[in-house]
Amino acid sequence: MTILRIALLSLLGLLVAACEQKKDAGFQGWVEADLIFVSPDEPGRVVRLAVREGDEVTAGQLLYTLDDDLQQADLNQTNASLANARQTYDRAQALSKTGSGTQASLDSAVSALRIAEARVNTSQTRLARRSAYAPVAGSVQQIYFREGEMTPAQKPVLSILPPGNMKLRFFVPEGELPKLKIGDDVRVTCDGCAGDLTAKIYFIATTAEYTPPVIYSMEERAKLVFLIQARPSRPDSLRVGQPITVTLPQTLSSVK
Repeated sequence: MTILRIALLSLLGLLVAACEQKKDAGFQGWVEADLIFVSPDEPGRVVRLAVREGDEVTAGQLLYTLDDDLQQADLNQTNASLANARQTYDRAQALSKTGSGTQASLDSAVSALRIAEARVNTSQTRLARRSAYAPVAGSVQQIYFREGEMTPAQKPVLSILPPGNMKLRFFVPEGELPKLKIGDDVRVTCDGCAGDLTAKIYFIATTAEYTPPVIYSMEERAKLVFLIQARPSRPDSLRVGQPITVTLPQTLSSVK
């Protein structure tokens, strides 16, 4: 009788452990990133690429240069117009001092001079922007246009991934939602990853949606879930597109 009781208790323990393991199987998700796309203001030909894919860059570092013939010609033209505007202003000012000129002529010359100066500043800015510099520190993820290729205006030449822009996206059933709130830490596991990875929740969707196919669960596809996003504590340990499993800390997962 004692042996049978011990066997039953052992079986019950295994069943409880199996249930707990199933309960704590975690939520399936993946790693995404908010990339920074670096684009030119105007179309042009890439004449120099100063970085390669995978390079680590610092803020302000040169990334690429576009041809600047048209912008240089425009600056030469606006500089010539500025020189003429200054001559006109000097002449109008001299006439005004001797009483030979009118105040209206002087005002018109002042206005023309200011417009010419503004156009030169615009031309200088257009010329300077033919060289693109890293707006943030991070790693170069992808280069879309190579040296010699034409790039349209506002079309990214390359993308940068800052370390802090890595994020985890996972889906939680409605019944588990009360256990999570913004600011909570969760455990993160993945193939070949360190065992101490964590992430902090910063977004919880307010509307439900159907479980996406990436979850790979036929049973869950018919259920509504809520999207949750979290920032990993060690983004350098993860890769974009990598499948991950998110579990609640022990203190939360034990809450009924």
